[in-house]
Order: sequence, then C-alpha cells, then structure tokens
Amino acid sequence: MSEFSFRTAVPGDEQTILNFIRALADYEHMANEVVATLELLREWIFEKNKAEVLFALEAGREVGFALFFHNFSTFLGRAGIYLEDLFVLPEYRGKGYGKGLLKQLAALAAERGCGRLEWACLDWNTPSIEFYTKRMHAVPMEDWTVYRLTGEALKRAAEPEL
Repeated sequence: MSEFSFRTAVPGDEQTILNFIRALADYEHMANEVVATLELLREWIFEKNKAEVLFALEAGREVGFALFFHNFSTFLGRAGIYLEDLFVLPEYRGKGYGKGLLKQLAALAAERGCGRLEWACLDWNTPSIEFYTKRMHAVPMEDWTVYRLTGEALKRAAEPEL
C-alpha cells in the first residue's frame, strides 16, 4: 500500500459516496434498489448528521468507504456504532483497506466510549464472512433475525388504528 490514509467525508463528497453506494449495490446484485440521490445524501449525512462516512485513500484517491451511524444498546446503556456499508473497489481488495476501515471504526467507537461495533453481512458473501470472522475475529450473532419495514409496509404500519 502506498500512501495509505483515511479521511472523513465532508460536504461536496456526495458524488463520491453515491458512486461507492452504486458500486456496492452492483456487487450485491441490488443495483435496482438504489434510490439515493446527491440531494438526499447531502440532507441526511451533512445537514441532519444522521450518518458519517470514512474513506480509505491510496495516493489521495478514494478506494474504499464505510458508512456508519450511532445506535443505542439499552442493555449496555450506551451508544454503539452500526456499520451500514463497507466497500473497497475490487482492484484494491486484499491490500488491507477493508481491515483498515474496520480498525479505524473500532478506534472511533473506543474513542467515543461506545459499547460495540456491529454490522450485517449477506449470507452468500463468503469472502466477507471469512474476513470478518478469521481476520477481524468478529462473532456472528445467533438467535437473531433482522426485520424491516419499508415502502408501503412502513406507511401501513404508521397509519393510526381505526
């Protein structure tokens, strides 16, 4: 790795963030689900401060990103960091950028006094699962299933009972 570094996203980075989101969606065979826009990213990341982005750089070029936000554990009584997305461009994989991003997030969680760093991984993504468990020593959660409300189901759930 030459000139390996990290930086936090700032206003004006919306296009770079969106490019990484689209590249990740392509990798996950979910490109048709991306509805994020530059305006939405600006509003939610930089104006409402609901998420943060960390870039991995090689020679000043963004080669990977991690998008994360704070969650809260009632059992721990403190915030944690939830990693929503981690993606390294294919030609830069295997060089330590993914591990570097995770180590940066772990350091940030420790610095902020967070109780945990957690994320989800698609069950078919064997290379990532092996990396997380063997190289990062992450522990897969058992006995937990993620549930989601989105689109029309979210709207129906928000409707008042009659």
